[in-house]
Amino acid sequence: MKTKLLTLCAALLCAFSAFADDEATELNCEVEVNSDKITNGSKDIFNELKQSVTDYMNTTKWTNAVFGTNEKIYCKLLFTLSSWDDATGMMKGDLQIQSQRPVYNSTYTTAIINFRDTKVDFTFETGQQLVFSEMDMEDNLTAILNFWAYMIIAMDFDSFELNGGNPYYERAAQVVRLAQSSGESGWKAFEDNTNRSAVLSAFTDNATAPVHNILYEYHRMGLDQMVVTVDKGRSAITHTLENLGKIYEAAPMSVCLTMFKDSKLDELINVYSKANTSEKEAVYEMLYQIYPSETNRLDEIKKTSN
Repeated sequence: MKTKLLTLCAALLCAFSAFADDEATELNCEVEVNSDKITNGSKDIFNELKQSVTDYMNTTKWTNAVFGTNEKIYCKLLFTLSSWDDATGMMKGDLQIQSQRPVYNSTYTTAIINFRDTKVDFTFETGQQLVFSEMDMEDNLTAILNFWAYMIIAMDFDSFELNGGNPYYERAAQVVRLAQSSGESGWKAFEDNTNRSAVLSAFTDNATAPVHNILYEYHRMGLDQMVVTVDKGRSAITHTLENLGKIYEAAPMSVCLTMFKDSKLDELINVYSKANTSEKEAVYEMLYQIYPSETNRLDEIKKTSN
């Protein structure tokens, strides 16, 4: 009896620990490393990089919020490496960041982020431990991971509550402030309009503040409501496109316009597939003003049948 009781207690303790671990972390992050362009050295280092980044993203406690297993934010990081110096450990390439959000009371998931970070340079060596610090910049790799973890969380929170992501944009801003003094690429203000500094500005500057309304209304008032009332939900999404137009008028080069296009344009074709002709034409005109180079894709909105 005593042996059985001890076994049961041990099992319950393991189960509780597993639940606590799941509850304590926010991300369910899948990581891929494409090193096809690299011919020198052993591929083992890239497998180690993949595992280290996976562990770092999924075990770091990013917020004080309580997450259950089924509440974790699904995201994916795809490193495409173009070069590696096996003497110094320097790797260069780009990083595709994707994140998804479930739509209320459905099996459908919608993309929140689908963005390519083109300035990804960092050193990584065999046996290197990735160490999280909120107050210091440990290295460029963890700084990049920290920034995108906070952006993923911030945008996800924004999609459930208006301005719900604000605390995490501030944490992303802290990462940028620390990294800007390092001299590493991808962090400098005005370096280009798609680097990490520009991404942060798109979500923190007053000129592009309607982006937060877009994230909330599109998802919470739009997609989530479409499960109940299609027309009402679609009407809310149409209103978000008006806010998108306001951003375009204030900051036509803002990277948040590109981020919205890359994550939502194909989805909008499906959203308006059952809309009436006048609504489709109105949406087409709004989007065409912002994305004139996307005529072929936008034409699909008008082609879809009622």
